[in-house]
Amino acid sequence: MLTESESRIEPAPAILQAARRWLEPVRNVLGSEFISAYLTGSVLTRAFDPRRSRVNILIVAQRLDTALLVPIARAIPATRRAPHFDPLFLSRRQIEKSLDVFPIEWIEIQERHLLLAGEDVVDRLQVARTNLRLQLEHELRSKQIQLRQTLLAAARKPAVLERTLAGAASSFAALFRSLLRLRGEEPPAEAARVYERVAEVFQLDAAGLMVPHNVRHSGSGKRAEIPARYRSFLAELDRLIEAIDELRVP
Repeated sequence: MLTESESRIEPAPAILQAARRWLEPVRNVLGSEFISAYLTGSVLTRAFDPRRSRVNILIVAQRLDTALLVPIARAIPATRRAPHFDPLFLSRRQIEKSLDVFPIEWIEIQERHLLLAGEDVVDRLQVARTNLRLQLEHELRSKQIQLRQTLLAAARKPAVLERTLAGAASSFAALFRSLLRLRGEEPPAEAARVYERVAEVFQLDAAGLMVPHNVRHSGSGKRAEIPARYRSFLAELDRLIEAIDELRVP
């Protein structure tokens, strides 16, 4: 379901210990409002580098009244050495009310989380497929506009186009995985195969669709060819978005 470097793994014991130490004063301030805390994101993958990567922690509370925010802020430990933490505080109601607007993010969290303490509310979340389709279309259309604007501004600057393609590769892979889930498929393990499968399903040119992935992971080849490859990817993205717009989900 995730690429090999993104497969769910158990963090190192030192990371778990540091996370629980970080959580303790925060949990004490929340008191009875505390529901649960999770590790999420890259810390649960082989790609995690404790020297450079930050540890994502999701803290779920029954309520997060404004009066609580300053005491929570004061309780958050300052970390001078790695690992460093990026907390996300949400109330139970915020989660329940955000499933329709952040379906991609919640599906990703469901697939890759580790309960540190408390009641596991993430496993019970149910994300409507209709909302997933809408967010996918929104995200892809936004990226389409951004890529087009970059081409207009940098048509004669292949180095800029190259960086743009390489920088977009992982985000498109994540969106394409979600698109396959929307169709009821389990995404392939390898990112390249995710691109290929989306091309197969939607009858797109695989070489054009895979340009960001290939630029990032296989090198750009001749820089003079980058503008044409950039345009070929945009053409396949246009076709994909039209197909998603017409896609009907139960």
